[in-house]
Amino acid sequence: MPSKVSSNPSIPLARWADRQLHKLADETGSARIAGLDGATLMGERGSANGYTINGKVSAGIGGSRLMPTRDGGWFALTLLRPEDRELLPALFLGAELDVNDNEAIARAVAQHDCEDLVRRGRDLGLPVASADEIPQSGPVQVLARGPTRRRDGSRRPLVIDMSAIWAGPLAGHLLWLAGAEVVKVESLTRPDLIRRDDPATFDMINQGKANIAVDFASDTEKAQLIELIRRADFVIESSRPRALRHLGIDAQALVGEIPGLVWLTVTGHGATGEAANWTGVGNDCGVAAGLSRALADASGEIGYVGDAISDPLTGITAALEGWRAFRSGEARRISFAMSAITALALREEREHDPELLEAELRSWGAAMGTPFPKVPRRPMLAEVHAFGADTARYLPAIAPC
Repeated sequence: MPSKVSSNPSIPLARWADRQLHKLADETGSARIAGLDGATLMGERGSANGYTINGKVSAGIGGSRLMPTRDGGWFALTLLRPEDRELLPALFLGAELDVNDNEAIARAVAQHDCEDLVRRGRDLGLPVASADEIPQSGPVQVLARGPTRRRDGSRRPLVIDMSAIWAGPLAGHLLWLAGAEVVKVESLTRPDLIRRDDPATFDMINQGKANIAVDFASDTEKAQLIELIRRADFVIESSRPRALRHLGIDAQALVGEIPGLVWLTVTGHGATGEAANWTGVGNDCGVAAGLSRALADASGEIGYVGDAISDPLTGITAALEGWRAFRSGEARRISFAMSAITALALREEREHDPELLEAELRSWGAAMGTPFPKVPRRPMLAEVHAFGADTARYLPAIAPC
């Protein structure tokens, strides 16, 4: 499919995303998905928001930065919340610094070895990465299997989307385009951050979804949500194991009990072992995948590739693998590690067309300081439901009188 990008450079790995979308369109029979391309899904956020290719600073608000370490490595640190900055003294072993001064942070990074910073950062719950690490988990892993449900195709599949930001909601959006009924679940006290911070992207990937707001401090409301999940065909979530347990939701048990339930768990680095507790977001997961190192090898300039590139790659993969599980009828819980999916895409693209990938990386490296590639904005196909607008419909027992 021809790219819809109207300006250079191409986003590396967009052609890999194209191929996954073609598979999804073929397997779902969705004309709406057939009309998509990888460059659009990977570039529409940066294009709509007028992002710039910033090299060692991530696109957009610059929440992630690549900084050199004492041992010659490159350390990626993402700071999106004030509470993340409050952890920096512990990251730097008690060093005194102005946690709001990015130059002071870079100086502190330069006094430590990369591996030590990554280890401490992950212990603290910070989204961090090294440009030279190898993902510790498989890209797609089946964590549990359960009983089979035979479906006759007469009913729209029901998707409960409890995820946030980009990767999980994009998977839900693609399933909606394939014809599913999607219910977006948000915390009554902590709504999806991009609802406020990036409304254009929020609207695009959450259009057409019903919206319910749940007070996760209420045992009654959590119990009602679990009853809704028991009627679902898909669940999408992006919580670390401890957070999911805190919600009182046992994904493994539900998959083992509910025939045909497909549970999609989106993570930064995997859902098992030590990596399950690591925090990761799109930009630093791309670094952990080796993409920044590939950029440096090709262009001589290290930096971030794309805009939170692991998010759209993972969202597409989750929709494809989730649909395949749904069609099989077997209940499954499947985890998706964003860093490992990006590493897989990089490896497969190298095998598919190494010269073109190398050229795209060189072009990206040479484009630092220029506007993000422009893509036409997709037309909206449905309304965006207001926060909590459909709570009474789906959870009548907890709706206000």
